[in-house]
Amino acid sequence: MLSCAVMANSIRTIYLCGPIMDAEADAAKDWRTRAKERLAGRFILLDPLRRNFRDREIDSANEIVEFDLQDVRDADLLLVNYCKPSLGTAMEVFYASHDLGKFVIAFSPFSFQECSPWMARFCTKILPDLESALGYIERHFP
Repeated sequence: MLSCAVMANSIRTIYLCGPIMDAEADAAKDWRTRAKERLAGRFILLDPLRRNFRDREIDSANEIVEFDLQDVRDADLLLVNYCKPSLGTAMEVFYASHDLGKFVIAFSPFSFQECSPWMARFCTKILPDLESALGYIERHFP
């Protein structure tokens, strides 16, 4: 068991969670690139786009899900792009928060009233944009 002091000084791992399957390629990639640029060197960032799978290919569907779930298990916290409803994103958030007790930080253009009650319940914090979410991570997970 690690002491609190050792855990506080260890590099945390962040899973970059958000729509891929029904998102424009640039939209799925750009925010992840910005997050990696800003947090590089201080965090280990798990980007599901690092794997070269094509959605909807029957032989890769199970692999996609299992690799993503493994990333969620390996992460200390999730950074979530909640820009639109996404089944995969919602399932990863639920799994991380409910089943694993992970800290989930989302950014979203939706007001609280527009958010799915499920996302509002299982995201630890929802902020209005990526910059706010990155600042939150930098402040609370130094």
